[in-house]
Amino acid sequence: MTSSQSNVSPLRQRMIDDMRMRQLAPKTQDIYLHIVREFARFLGRSPDTATVEDLRRYQLHLVDHGTSAVSLNHAITGLKFFFTVTLDRPELMVRMQPVRVPRVLPVVLSPDEVRRLIEAAGNLKHQTALSVAYGAGLRASEVVALKVSDVDSERMTLRIEQGKGRRDRYAMLSPVLLERLRVWWRVARAQGKMPEGGWLFPGLDPLDQLSTRQLNRAIHAAAEAAHIDKRVSMHTLRHSFATHLLEQKVDIRVIQVLLGHAKLDYLPRRTMSRCAEYRGTVTHGRALSGT
Repeated sequence: MTSSQSNVSPLRQRMIDDMRMRQLAPKTQDIYLHIVREFARFLGRSPDTATVEDLRRYQLHLVDHGTSAVSLNHAITGLKFFFTVTLDRPELMVRMQPVRVPRVLPVVLSPDEVRRLIEAAGNLKHQTALSVAYGAGLRASEVVALKVSDVDSERMTLRIEQGKGRRDRYAMLSPVLLERLRVWWRVARAQGKMPEGGWLFPGLDPLDQLSTRQLNRAIHAAAEAAHIDKRVSMHTLRHSFATHLLEQKVDIRVIQVLLGHAKLDYLPRRTMSRCAEYRGTVTHGRALSGT
């Protein structure tokens, strides 16, 4: 919701302005607004009239209704912003305490399962998008945000703009993955589905990007078609990418960089050389056309 929308209460508008001032991501703003709206629904009155005991009762309500630890902590974070920043009443949050999130081992696919999964995807676009997610260790949101211009075949990198934490970074591009991208580029261009300088993975309307929801549906359908009985998601490919590199004895600090968990500038020269080893021997080209 933006400030230009009508029928916004002064309190809600103030919270929106507070989030805009701090440049919170649009998705984060929507989540925080939803959290406060749900609390107001529980309370049955304006949230700015809440007491410490009201907030305590709400946390118990969430626990009793089976809210996961992650969702519970998200709710606490959103309410903390509202009461601490918008209302300037941090003392109201004194009885709401974050809970420990159980550590669960991520699902990891074998290299053969990854191959079967990608091959079982419904069309070339989805096959290529899943290949990028696994081959470069990207998040679903990072895959769908790629533009054709983000592919640098000379440096063998993918430019990731404003990934998690609003950080730009480069992901490694292997020769095999580059060739997959070139095949997809040629097909999409021939079919008129990829405007010049547009999204690497456009949606039904070429001017729009493929959505993360569509990509998640695609991977679930591919897992079913490939008869993979593990609980597969887009993040599974990212976990599998990291695990397979670790099994190949790639330095863990290199893996952190490839996943976007560290800054390349901070790594020692020895680790940089391992990163070059991962890239392998490449034949440089220019853009996806291969020219």
